[in-house]
Amino acid sequence: MAVDRPADRRPEPLPGRWRQVAAASNLLAPDGELAPTIFAEMSALAARTGAINLGQGFPDSDGPPSVLAAAVSAINSGANQYPPGRGVPQLRAAIADHQRRFYGLDVDPDAEVLVTAGATEAIAATVMALCEPGDEVIVLEPYYDAYAAVIELAGARRRTVPMRFPDFAVDVDALAAAFGPRTRMILLNSPHNPTGRVLSTQELAEVARLADRHDVLVVTDEVYEHLTFDGRAHVPMVTLPGMADRTVTISSAGKTFSVTGWKVGWLHARADLVSAITTVKQFLTYVNAGPLQPAIAEALALPDETYAGTSARLQAGRDVLVAGLREAGFDVAVPEGTYFVVADAAPLGYPDGLAMCRDLPKLAGVVAVPMQVFHDDVAAGRSLVRFACCKRPEVLQEAASRLAGLRG
Repeated sequence: MAVDRPADRRPEPLPGRWRQVAAASNLLAPDGELAPTIFAEMSALAARTGAINLGQGFPDSDGPPSVLAAAVSAINSGANQYPPGRGVPQLRAAIADHQRRFYGLDVDPDAEVLVTAGATEAIAATVMALCEPGDEVIVLEPYYDAYAAVIELAGARRRTVPMRFPDFAVDVDALAAAFGPRTRMILLNSPHNPTGRVLSTQELAEVARLADRHDVLVVTDEVYEHLTFDGRAHVPMVTLPGMADRTVTISSAGKTFSVTGWKVGWLHARADLVSAITTVKQFLTYVNAGPLQPAIAEALALPDETYAGTSARLQAGRDVLVAGLREAGFDVAVPEGTYFVVADAAPLGYPDGLAMCRDLPKLAGVVAVPMQVFHDDVAAGRSLVRFACCKRPEVLQEAASRLAGLRG
């Protein structure tokens, strides 16, 4: 039987806990309405004003030609239907070979590897598979914004450990205090977005010690693993003594090979964890990127010079951008890796980084994103701004020149 409803009554578009997910991701405006992500807002601002977009972290050039050609070849040869649920065997074998080549790890490609729709799906599937409602997940703060959303989706609770400008070192006392009886996992990101920190071996060892003491899992987001600067080495958590059985290692091809739109990621972990995560993944995207997976397998086998060249180009871009920001009067935290540079706008008379980002297209023709959206403690990041250094050299030179003009 039909139910009479007032003519002006409409279904709530985002009810219940989905509003909690939106709130956790800073997607609710003060009036309770849905708001666009800060990345969408800033990208729209760049398009509207013609400003150089250093807000969202994606390159403005394509990846290696041989990798692009391999994808075209796979499409033309008919690899356009559902791939196997855990990923095509060629790519799973290439991921295992990559872990052996760079880190000396012995990984079973059939039982211990899962291909995902980018690292974000790997993180989401892992958290949802391995956490119960009420469990706690430790994250470093500031944090990649998707972490808050996937933890909320799992019904878990976020516990944060602060990293403070300008050195963004891990506060080991706060780290130890974050562990408790409901801690299920720590979600670790190194090289770290948004700060550009590469965690030291000592910091990683302290995480490992606490994880072992409290019997929790460590989920590592390592998408910038090959994008470190000044000779720093990335050390995967899984390589530390005793961590192989309690670590889920996540990475992806997008950042390393400048194909962020392909959304091909992966994880490796002990077999029973991979099986549990696969169970969730199959109800998210089921499978993904069939013709792109063979191309990524070829990419992972590229010579060391290709990996080193990408890192060197990013480091050169970092240096150009850092110089321009300093010339403009920002205080700058020089990143040790990733796509990003964090700067403090307070010396320019902007105690609020969001206000700076909204004014910056008019002031300098450049777009960035405010760091406060990556914080629970908004005050800690209020005056900080993040710029992307993953653009072409001529674009970064022009952006640096424009920023330097802020001094007048």
